[in-house]
Amino acid sequence: MITILIADKLPDAARMRLQGAGFVVESLPAAAGEALTEALVRLNPDVLVVRSTKVKAAHFAAAPGLQLVVRAGAGFDNIDLDAASAKGVFVCTCPGMNAVAVAELTFAHLLNADRGLADQAAALRAGQWQKKAFGKTGHGLKGRTLGVLGVGAIGRAVIARARAFEMQVAAWSPSLSDAEAAALGVRRCASAVDVARISDALSVHVALTPATRGLVGEAIFSALRPDAIFINTSRGEVVDEAALCEAVRQRGLRVGLDVFADEPANDGDFLPEIATLPQVYGSHHIAASTNQAQEAVAAAMCRIVETWARTGEALSCVNLAAETPATHLLVVRHADQVGVLAGVLDRLREAGINVQGMENIIFAGDDGAACARVQIEGAPDAALLEQLAAGEHVIAVKVVARR
Repeated sequence: MITILIADKLPDAARMRLQGAGFVVESLPAAAGEALTEALVRLNPDVLVVRSTKVKAAHFAAAPGLQLVVRAGAGFDNIDLDAASAKGVFVCTCPGMNAVAVAELTFAHLLNADRGLADQAAALRAGQWQKKAFGKTGHGLKGRTLGVLGVGAIGRAVIARARAFEMQVAAWSPSLSDAEAAALGVRRCASAVDVARISDALSVHVALTPATRGLVGEAIFSALRPDAIFINTSRGEVVDEAALCEAVRQRGLRVGLDVFADEPANDGDFLPEIATLPQVYGSHHIAASTNQAQEAVAAAMCRIVETWARTGEALSCVNLAAETPATHLLVVRHADQVGVLAGVLDRLREAGINVQGMENIIFAGDDGAACARVQIEGAPDAALLEQLAAGEHVIAVKVVARR
């Protein structure tokens, strides 16, 4: 019986769906830190589901039976991937499910930064009517250039909405090709700074990685036009907040932030310097927090768990090696009999050759054979190949260099 621990707040329909599929589900939405460790020790679950809860090396050590972690969202910077990989635990995400919600909040911030809507609401609540002052704030979006850093699912959703507003779009992403840019109707730039140079507004949609930490700093803010709009709904650590504060003071940037560099883990006092500056508007890291987005993420999480339980396949896994040290492909055609592959693997072990990947394909028919394709690190010599070919129920053996 597969046990699932949901250690974050998710729609109850997700728990009910998983229970209906025959899983044992424990929901502890407040579990974090030591409380999560205690729950993992007590339950030793097969699957852990989280949203913003941090999963550290100690948590992986607390549950030796843990096989799958699903982050109910697109990012994964709250999960220690190295610790997961060391324990052989799949870490999967739910990319694209909250893209529309984040794109919608991006435009809410963009429109607010241009028109000062939050300040107008505050003035009204204070009993003040200031049509003359606020009537001079808006520049308008039509025909302006929106720069987009990061062209994943969220970036693309933002681009679609920018085009509906009749904006021009310039974009940068390490993987963005000329053909993809043309299909999206955007101008592809060679760097993030190049995007900033031609943008009236700049919106950030990159994942937090070692390469993107502090990506948006003084060079980009200096390249933006004075009085430009800057929006960040990705991760706070992507931005150098000190450089942003300086740009607001010196260049009059108008800013919308849903994320901050040192966000508190729980509700309470929080007053970063950037939030005290005029023309800076903040929300509370709620870009993905719409009912539509949470329901879509929960459904995607359930599909990941169900598929893994049924087939062993980990959908949207983020901690598998993109490339292995395998140098050769060993192809073994053999009878579909018990123990044939075990014999092949024994010979490889004796020769000190490590297996980096393997698949075994079965042919149709009552007496169908099979074909094993084994990715190995190191070239087998002629004697080993001869030994493998002489194995019981082995039809033929060949080796192909991969590099």
